[in-house]
Amino acid sequence: MQSLHDVPAPAKLNLFLHITGRRADGYHLLQSVFMLIDWCDVLHFERRSDGQVSREDLSQALPPQDLCIQAATALQKATGCNLGAHISVEKCIPAQAGMGGGSSDAASTLLALNRLWDLHLTRTQLEQIGLSLGADVPFFLRGRNAWVEGIGETIRPLEREHALPRTQFLVVKPEAGLDTKSIFSHPSLKRDSGYATILGFAAAHYRFGSNDLQPVAQALCPEVSQALDWLESKGLQGRMTGSGSAVFAQMPHAVNLQDAPGAWQVRACGNLMIHPLAGWASDEDFG
Repeated sequence: MQSLHDVPAPAKLNLFLHITGRRADGYHLLQSVFMLIDWCDVLHFERRSDGQVSREDLSQALPPQDLCIQAATALQKATGCNLGAHISVEKCIPAQAGMGGGSSDAASTLLALNRLWDLHLTRTQLEQIGLSLGADVPFFLRGRNAWVEGIGETIRPLEREHALPRTQFLVVKPEAGLDTKSIFSHPSLKRDSGYATILGFAAAHYRFGSNDLQPVAQALCPEVSQALDWLESKGLQGRMTGSGSAVFAQMPHAVNLQDAPGAWQVRACGNLMIHPLAGWASDEDFG
């Protein structure tokens, strides 16, 4: 195999996000449900025999050492592989949105190069590499909508009776972005939410809980409030995903999007039951 083309890297939404405490080392303890949606970046990989890792940006320019490059070099280091790759990136998921675009790119890069380089690493082995790149990367490698706890390392797939219903969402990314560190370091951040349960979530699904990061984000970025007000004007109850600045709402009816501000990215998205690349790695310990 010399190349892999049109490799998807889907975004995620946090259906709720509660901060339940803070560890002595400063890391925050959270509970959340991560849900995959069909807003995707698209990656292309060509095998190189010289061991070099290069990248071509097919849309917007990315940082020189983005998570695709970091994932490829981390995989080389972990395995001793002397092959390289040229990675072409069609970046569609907005940055500083709370949608996990960079982490998803890293996960899809690990899955693709595991194939392209004939490494045959298991999902668990890829997750160990992925965790060094970012807390959200293992979720995308697992490939299922999931209940997430701790600092993001405890991932429980929502399957069978806990599986999420299929539905449509309206996702809005304002022009302004938000820096995750500025949110988590803010003195007014709520850090004492009560402990939630999967059964409690399953009883309400898309109406459950809230995003504890949202009040701080609204104070730092007025466009978050403007986007939520716009959703409300459409009869939709919105909330922020992750650390923002993107917001979303379940969309039970068609919505006229023509009056959205031109600088905003607005898209109707469906939720995914499984990651498109879920079959690209195997693990005996993974259900």
